[in-house]
Amino acid sequence: MDTSPRVVIGALAQLVVTLVVMGVLLFWPAGTFDWSLAWWFAAAFVICTLIAIVIVWRVNPEIFAARSRIQPGTKAWDYFFIALIIGGFLSVLIVAGLDFRNGWSEAPAWLVGVGYVLFLLGYAGSIWPVAVNRHFEPGVRIQADRDQRVIDTGPYALVRHPGYSAAVLLIFGMALMLGSYWALIPAVVAVAATAVRTVFEERTLRAKLSGYTDYTQRVKFRWVPGVW
Repeated sequence: MDTSPRVVIGALAQLVVTLVVMGVLLFWPAGTFDWSLAWWFAAAFVICTLIAIVIVWRVNPEIFAARSRIQPGTKAWDYFFIALIIGGFLSVLIVAGLDFRNGWSEAPAWLVGVGYVLFLLGYAGSIWPVAVNRHFEPGVRIQADRDQRVIDTGPYALVRHPGYSAAVLLIFGMALMLGSYWALIPAVVAVAATAVRTVFEERTLRAKLSGYTDYTQRVKFRWVPGVW
């Protein structure tokens, strides 16, 4: 995998493209740029992403190339889940914009604050597994070309899928940061799709990845210790 500085430049370019897409999905449905919660959300997203790029570049630079695209060999069924999950995240922005435009709901300031807490915890929680797991690709596959092995350090000593746990906090935080109750609906869809994906992914890992079944005996829970 390429670990040269150009992959960071590529990550920054992706951030710019992401911001443009997010801007369209937020402000076009809202029908106005005069939406302070959306601007604050965008600012928080940029700051967190820049911090993540710096941290990950220092500790796991090869992951930029690994996560730059869905890699060959990704399970065919996983494309369905990827589409549902990404669609859920994007729909949170669209629905929140429509909610703001039409005045369907308005979360109180304290709940917006809770959204920021969830978002920050989720973002921090998403950086940690990416930092320690060189196999943290966007698609489900057995990475024989990258000598995949079981990772059981850092957050993986607590739960088997810490990235998914963080994503749950992140997407619910996004909806609340934007002050929209209705945006929680696509968030729930994305979380449900991620839960089902987790089950399918674990079947693949148990069957094909050496040592994974033993790992599930040591680390009992998938997302939340003591729950699931």
